[in-house]
Amino acid sequence: MKRVVITGAGTINALGQSVAETFAAMKEGRCGIGPLEMRDVDRLAIRIGGQVRGFEAEGRFNRQQIALYDRFTQFALVAAREAIGQSGLSFSGELAAKCGVVLGSSGGGMQTLDENYRSVYEDGKNRVHPFVVPKLMNNAAASHISMEFNLKGPSFTVATACASSNHAMAQAFQMVRCGMAPVMVTGGTESMLCFGGIKAWEGLRVMSKDACRPFSANRNGMVQGEGAGVFVFEDYDHARARGAEILAEVIGFAMSADAADIVMPSKQGAARAIAGALADARIDAEKVGYINAHGTGTAANDKTECAAVADVFGPHADNLMISSTKSMHGHLIGGTGAVELLACIMALREGVVAPTIGYQEPDPECALDVVPNEAREARVEVALSNAFAFGGLNAVLALSRV
Repeated sequence: MKRVVITGAGTINALGQSVAETFAAMKEGRCGIGPLEMRDVDRLAIRIGGQVRGFEAEGRFNRQQIALYDRFTQFALVAAREAIGQSGLSFSGELAAKCGVVLGSSGGGMQTLDENYRSVYEDGKNRVHPFVVPKLMNNAAASHISMEFNLKGPSFTVATACASSNHAMAQAFQMVRCGMAPVMVTGGTESMLCFGGIKAWEGLRVMSKDACRPFSANRNGMVQGEGAGVFVFEDYDHARARGAEILAEVIGFAMSADAADIVMPSKQGAARAIAGALADARIDAEKVGYINAHGTGTAANDKTECAAVADVFGPHADNLMISSTKSMHGHLIGGTGAVELLACIMALREGVVAPTIGYQEPDPECALDVVPNEAREARVEVALSNAFAFGGLNAVLALSRV
């Protein structure tokens, strides 16, 4: 089995429009959640979110591209350009034929759906743009990345709700590890912050009206965000041979299904995924120093995740740092694991653990070190990134310093 390393990272999210900006915000514990700016916001009960502000598509894409790219595709391309640019790779010949793209997205072209439903049902129009289908399809972002960068190998999209990015990155990891591809571009993207997207989530009654406060006793729900995170996963020997800078190593992955409830999380299912990632990485639990938690800020998720961590790690759970960056950038649904992987890379590479901001009151059911409110300097050798999705689908990645 080949070693798999990360040689490029890119992002756009509520904290910044690059990895450097995002790291700076995480280190400062800055909140990217604020009042939503969108049409008919007065008709929404939930009026906050982690929006990408100041994003001008016109400065990044031409008119024909904008007509064809939903906002989630635009985000993915911006992040991919940064990641592939950092990696120093260009794809041609045999390399292009072997390398591909695996992205996670739950909603796909939600902005396009929302706009065209309005056009037909509210404005009474009888025709829509001929490119509506290729614009809204979940695989649009992956396909456009493959076309822009000449990636002709395995390319597809994974949709497993909030675990989409972690499942996608796991597939890319497995492809490189088994020798199917020397390089895979992977991550996730999402843009569900539109009237229809927010209105649908309101119906679940899991959204906060004021802030995301993971693990705090007075937490009252999740807050949605938007954006993308994209990475270059590469065969270690291939990266070393070309003198690439290595950001971190992906050392393990596991997934599980609760097979219990469509929305309520299971401690057992989460614990099996965490333990499975450690087993796949062939490391002792005591090697882990940091966990980027799923940490949505809902009562059920946070206490269930803490219980699962306590079960897997035993006494070592008290030595772990576990934080939820959703408190800063919001929950990107299918794209969330990709943006959160950045916090793991920051901890491993720069020795700074992102905080859980908004923490106000200790909860005895979340009695772990949640790195409250302020980032912390610490040497971390191994980090985990948790994703636990509706449908009971769990996906955990393990990363290490190189």
